[in-house]
Amino acid sequence: MSRNQKGFGVVETLVIIIILGILGFAGWAVLAKNSTPTSGTTQDNRKDTAVASQKLLWQQTASGWEAMGDTPACPAQPMLKAPADLSKASSVLYPGQMRGQYKPHGGIRFDSVTDNSVTVTAPIDGYIVKAARNFAQGTTEVQYDFDIMNNCGIMMRFGHLREVPGSLQTVFDKLPEPSADSRVENVNPPVYVKQGEVLATKVGLISEKNTFFDWGVYDYRQQNDISKSASYQSAHTSKELDWYAVCWLQGWLPQSDAALLASLPAGGGESGKSSDYCKQ
Repeated sequence: MSRNQKGFGVVETLVIIIILGILGFAGWAVLAKNSTPTSGTTQDNRKDTAVASQKLLWQQTASGWEAMGDTPACPAQPMLKAPADLSKASSVLYPGQMRGQYKPHGGIRFDSVTDNSVTVTAPIDGYIVKAARNFAQGTTEVQYDFDIMNNCGIMMRFGHLREVPGSLQTVFDKLPEPSADSRVENVNPPVYVKQGEVLATKVGLISEKNTFFDWGVYDYRQQNDISKSASYQSAHTSKELDWYAVCWLQGWLPQSDAALLASLPAGGGESGKSSDYCKQ
């Protein structure tokens, strides 16, 4: 009798194990189904993680920026997100014009913002590859600059950022102490930021009551049209920026944002809305 009871106990145990196995598999199947991204936040987070773990494909060589591998399939002109609340903008600095000296980058002014509080966000996913923190000319006000490279081959250069969030302050803390030298330093390893991430909370110069930031966009997949002329090449021997800068006001932003910027006056003084990159 004791052997029969013991044998029954083994069978019962096997049945319980089988049942638990079936229940466990069913629960796993439901969880897997629910975690499969279809749309919305789950899919976006998975995409962000994948991009963040991808290595930067572009490196600066003696001849300029070059892709070190196969670049992702990118539109001819990637759509950017406006880097700030344009409803508060007062005027536009056009890229590719003389403002004291030649400026391949543009910028946006916010004259109605008296405390310099303008939130700047990343227009596109990318990696911070260069950065600088310097005193603005003739002042002791620290200004933060950095370059963001997207794996499509699009680079953003931001300048005259006054305050950056703590997550990016660590990037600048590794740089030399601020000075009047405007030299830009390499960031190694590059720091990933995603579209819409806050880059700065204040911009410009308080001492001059000058609320603005510089913004340049550079497409390293191809030269801009003006740089194909012999006269431009002769006058602009530094290729890195001048030959690849684009007019971010035209075709790069959502139509409503582009129209708003086009309606604003020029803030470039001597050059107005004239630009080597923007079509008139």
